[in-house]
Amino acid sequence: MYRIPNHIGVIPDGNRRWAQNRNMPKEAGYSYGLEPGITLYKMCREIGIKELTFYGFTQDNTKRPSVQTEAFKKACIDAVKMLEKEDANLLVIGNYNSPMFPQELLPYCKRKRIGSGKMKVNFLVNYGWQWDLNNALKALSSGEKRDILDLISSKEISRIDLIIRWGGRRRLSGFLPVQSIYSDFYVIDDYWPDFKPQHFYDALEWYSKQDITLGG
Repeated sequence: MYRIPNHIGVIPDGNRRWAQNRNMPKEAGYSYGLEPGITLYKMCREIGIKELTFYGFTQDNTKRPSVQTEAFKKACIDAVKMLEKEDANLLVIGNYNSPMFPQELLPYCKRKRIGSGKMKVNFLVNYGWQWDLNNALKALSSGEKRDILDLISSKEISRIDLIIRWGGRRRLSGFLPVQSIYSDFYVIDDYWPDFKPQHFYDALEWYSKQDITLGG
């Protein structure tokens, strides 16, 4: 029924607003986003998505109160542990030299195959677009003549076909600027912890109707 994208990017926003609406502390919302993530992963695997990238947290996010930063760091660690029980080809991308990067995720800074590992799953953790492009900009400014895709820190992540953002915001928030340059962008107003399978099916149906030209 759908034209299936090869690579889907996910911005799971609205965790804090979801918690506030339930008279919970803002940081409490992150843990409620774990099960939706696993559900979405399984749906993508079943329909044949080849690559899935989740936005964990950004370097800008670490400016938030420490109780929140610790909560979303723990959520990222727990998400990876949950995926360890699945068939996934895991990679964590982000500034691992920073103290804000969870040490538990260092083994995943090189792609780790679990089970059959047919589907690539990427997590952006302590990620920043400037950090991502920094090495490439330095190389290009020195006169090095190479494709920018070979120089960025996230070079192992392929071009994204469809980005789905929960939480109603109409912005990329620095999400993989090189890989997302020709991505179709679909926004869901519901908060991420309120994920429903129909959200995903609606996004796929919408994507099926888009004219994919990649600038041509």
